[in-house]
Formats: sequence, C-alpha cells, structure tokens
Amino acid sequence: MYRATSSLDGAEWTEAEKTQLMWLGLRHQLAKLTVSQLPLATTTSSSTVDIVSTGNDLGVILDDQLTMARHISSVCRAGFCHLCQLQSVRRSLTTEATRALVQAFISCRLDYCNSLLAGVADVYLRRLQSVQNAAARLVSGAHRHDHITPVLVGLHWLPVRQRITYKMAVLVWKCLRDAAPRYLADLCVPAHSVHGRQQLLSTASGTLLVPRARTATGQRSFAINGPRIWNSLPADLRTPNTTLCSFKRHIKAPCSAVVCAPAGRWAQHRSSGAVVTV
Repeated sequence: MYRATSSLDGAEWTEAEKTQLMWLGLRHQLAKLTVSQLPLATTTSSSTVDIVSTGNDLGVILDDQLTMARHISSVCRAGFCHLCQLQSVRRSLTTEATRALVQAFISCRLDYCNSLLAGVADVYLRRLQSVQNAAARLVSGAHRHDHITPVLVGLHWLPVRQRITYKMAVLVWKCLRDAAPRYLADLCVPAHSVHGRQQLLSTASGTLLVPRARTATGQRSFAINGPRIWNSLPADLRTPNTTLCSFKRHIKAPCSAVVCAPAGRWAQHRSSGAVVTV
C-alpha cells in the first residue's frame, strides 16, 4: 500500500480509501456482524475500510452470500434494455443482421463468466433464460405464447443451463490436457491416480475424483462441480485420445451425442436432429 498525491488542488489520497471489504457467509452468519468499517493503520497514516455487501470484479457482481443474484439482475437488466432497442428497429433489419446483433449484445452477456453460475438456484437461471427466450423470439419472429423449445432448436442455441454445463465440461477437458491454468488443473484428479482406487472399474472409464463439501455453496465450486459434470459424460467422450474439436462436436450434437438435462444428467434430445451450437 502506498500514498500518492493528486494533481488537483494538491489533495492527497491513499489506496486504502479505494479499498473495500466484503464478508462472505450464510445469512445468519452475516447477521451477527455489526461492524461497518475496519480500521487500517500503516506506517505513514491510518484510515478505515468500508465493509460492503457487493463487489465488482472484472464485470461480475459478487454478493456476500455468493447467490449471484445481483449479477444476474444486472445481466437481465442490460439484456432487456438492448432487446427493447433492437425491437424498435427490427423491421429494418434482416434475420441475419438481427441474429448478429443479438449475439453481440445479449448472448455474449449471458456467456460471460457463466461458469460462475454453476449450481445457482433455478429461480435465478430462469431469469436469464427469459432473456434468451425473448432474444430467440426477436430473431425468429415467434409469438410470445409460442413454445420456446422448437425456437431454440431452430436457432441452434443451447439453453442457459446447458451453456454453463458445456463450458464447464470443456474447461475440465483442457485441465486434463494441460491447456488450462495449473491452479485449475490441480483440482481435476483422475480416480486411477488415487491410492486404493486403481482396481475399480470406474477408474478405467476416465472418471475424476469428486471431493466432498459441507455446504451447498461448496458444491458449486469448480473442484466439485467440474469433476461431477465430467463423470456424467459418456465414457467414449472421456477417453484421452478425444480431440477438442471432436469433444465439442459430440457435446453439441443432441441426436448423435448428448445434451445436458436440467436435472444434471446427459440425455438424448429427441425433438430435432439439428446440431445445437453456442
């Protein structure tokens, strides 16, 4: 921490004045905290750090209970705002131009850091799904009361939950091939490398070790959710000789491969033979 002097009116400020502190915990744990500021003393000065309930990190809004509710609200608000703007000029745009604009302003927001949304409550994911449904109806011209599943299949769009699972599966694939940061790759431990598990039949199918967690928030971590998603994949997708392009292609093809069901299982999509892409 250092002290700097501003060029305006000679005012001085410290990095401590721009620092914020956020406690993470359950609701009943946070209710016991009565401190709103934390004193911070340095060799040259002393100041206080404000305790906040939300924080912004690289565009992701984190709350003190890690529910991601504030971040999802921000994404939904921005998504519907762009949809209203696109709706006013929809008649002047072609279908291809509308789809490109939706991809640039809405789909990219739904996909940005969406791996952090793995395991969040369904009530929050349904809000994001409503944004994608509205975008799909805008592109396809479907009516408000039309069933959305055929529309998404026709556009080759994976639903929000499946997009999250897809990204997590690809990230685990990269971790096992040393194509991801080491701090993530260390969390993906093959079951056959654990002492005492070499003789199990599950180790031959390329499964990963799934650690235990005491809280529901811990279940959402990549160390648990990533291996769990990987183990739910078919055995032929977990083989070491699977290339990244082949891995992505088989996950995206609902009839020839699999699509993640809302319950977390991998089930065959029966409604269409189209390749679903993101």
